[in-house]
Amino acid sequence: MPELPDITAYIAALEPRILGQPLERVRLHSVFVLRTADPPITSVEGRTVCELRRIGKRIAIGLDASSTTAPNDRLWLVIHLMIAGRLHWRPPHAKLSGRQSLLALDFPSGSLTLTEAGSKRRASLHLLRGEQALHDIDPGGVEIFSTDLDGFRAALNQENRTLKRALTDPRLISGVGNAYSDEILHAARLSPIALTHKLTPDEWQRLFDTTRFTLSLWMERLITEAGKKFPEGVTAFRPEMAVHGRFGQPCPRCGNPIQRIRYADNETNYCPICQTGGKVLADRSLSRLLGADWPRTLDELEALKRR
Repeated sequence: MPELPDITAYIAALEPRILGQPLERVRLHSVFVLRTADPPITSVEGRTVCELRRIGKRIAIGLDASSTTAPNDRLWLVIHLMIAGRLHWRPPHAKLSGRQSLLALDFPSGSLTLTEAGSKRRASLHLLRGEQALHDIDPGGVEIFSTDLDGFRAALNQENRTLKRALTDPRLISGVGNAYSDEILHAARLSPIALTHKLTPDEWQRLFDTTRFTLSLWMERLITEAGKKFPEGVTAFRPEMAVHGRFGQPCPRCGNPIQRIRYADNETNYCPICQTGGKVLADRSLSRLLGADWPRTLDELEALKRR
């Protein structure tokens, strides 16, 4: 799922293309992508894009009918890409074809299209009116660059959760998901299953600093790329990443193989040497298979592989 750095890059690429431009037409290729009925989707046609915002992991496109339109009358097209949704910039009135195409927003200079890979239709478009409606869809997580250490700690400490779960909860922290939480925890040298209520003051400071540093690093990198061309290839797996999606590959810090914990549709990647004191964390599927033979250390795991 595109996260804070990816959404920021999308917005950076969209601003010079659609800001100040009239939205000529909305074409829905899938009736399921639009999740609201009032106001009608045709009411945005002819309005001018006046603002772009990030709301958590959503992109909000603000449209005014005129320069005198009051904020409460402003319409907002809110796009949530979910896991497999991606945006594309195409020539004006580009044809929509194939099952992956969901919608197109037509502007004089080009068409912003939304596609979604796979058979599940999770990506969505909402049309909202006014600031309050926009506020209501915000999950409420704190913005990492608008808070301090105390605010960050208070947000994650609301419940005694693992760091992985706390960082990826949109009600606690805005815009962080599976990929960047892996990168943050590796940079902070903290276990993904460490409990928030057990962190020391030094660990809190380290987590706060590395969260801001990691997201800043990737935002700068992706915005630079978006300045050269529209970000067509948004992905959660990048070769420059330290641990995410790098199971079995060497840790860039210590050289030992990256491990993973798999659950549902996600997995957590981590370095047992840098983050868990050499302990290999139990993976649900393999733990059931191996039972008491589950290796507790990286050395035991490597020995098991050689059998």
